[in-house]
Amino acid sequence: MNEQEHPLYLDGNALAGPLGEIFTTDPTTAWRLCPSCRLPATMAQLHVYGPEPGLTARCPGCAAIALRVVTQPGYLWLQLGSGAGAFRFARPHITS
Repeated sequence: MNEQEHPLYLDGNALAGPLGEIFTTDPTTAWRLCPSCRLPATMAQLHVYGPEPGLTARCPGCAAIALRVVTQPGYLWLQLGSGAGAFRFARPHITS
């Protein structure tokens, strides 16, 4: 089998289908298992601090960082966990 004919990985476009389904639902119902203390919790049960420079959601059991959200004109940044790196989403233009 040739790697060029059968790559070992897919590009990020492969996530569009499954993530497109997730981001249309209420995110506060999403379930999470804390990797630090193993406490299960929904997003709604996280402890959120902020608002500046963004919102930081922490595990209600051990305060480990679950996610960070920062908004800026035209964009939303999402970091999952406390690791480096974040996803930047373009925000829709809202006209009033």
